[in-house]
Amino acid sequence: MKSHSSSRATPPERRPLSGAALMQPSVTEALTKALFEEWARTGYGALSLEAVAKRAGVGKAALYRRWPSKMAMVSDCVEKIGIEVADSPDTGSLLGDVRELIRSLRRLLRHPLVRRILPDLHAEMLRSPELAHAIRGRLQGERRARSAAVFQHAIERGEIAADSNIELLNDAIGSMVYWRLIITNGRADNQYIDELAHFIVNALRPPRL
Repeated sequence: MKSHSSSRATPPERRPLSGAALMQPSVTEALTKALFEEWARTGYGALSLEAVAKRAGVGKAALYRRWPSKMAMVSDCVEKIGIEVADSPDTGSLLGDVRELIRSLRRLLRHPLVRRILPDLHAEMLRSPELAHAIRGRLQGERRARSAAVFQHAIERGEIAADSNIELLNDAIGSMVYWRLIITNGRADNQYIDELAHFIVNALRPPRL
């Protein structure tokens, strides 16, 4: 008489995902790093995804599984870098928050690759409305939303007027730091950051009667 204690067959073990089914983060990181290095070397116009893959030490297929085109890769990688440095500080005071916003921008703009890429990116955005739309939509919106939160908190604390022009404040901080570090290659030490933060905050305070 046959035993029925183990009548059901054991399902076969599933093999781990590989190839196109699995995208290793280390490969993505290597490709992202290679993109910025190649971009800084050649400029956007001459940037080749084949050269990026070669610099990263991977096949072209690994790159194209992640990004279908140069523009897709550039906009995605720029967005990720921008979000990483676009913190929304909450020190408890407007002066402290503005100081941290400026420090965050300084960290980004001091990076040697960023210093070489940003002017090229802005020039290319003027030539390519499609690239400009992709970059502005994915990067600037996120960064500006996070910095706008700083001024909204200041309004809620009563430090600045409720009708303060937050968009103008965003423009002021970004343009001042960019001009200082990228255009003039000027000093941007902690003393400069403190002076600029005080200048912005004092300009926002209502005049004393």
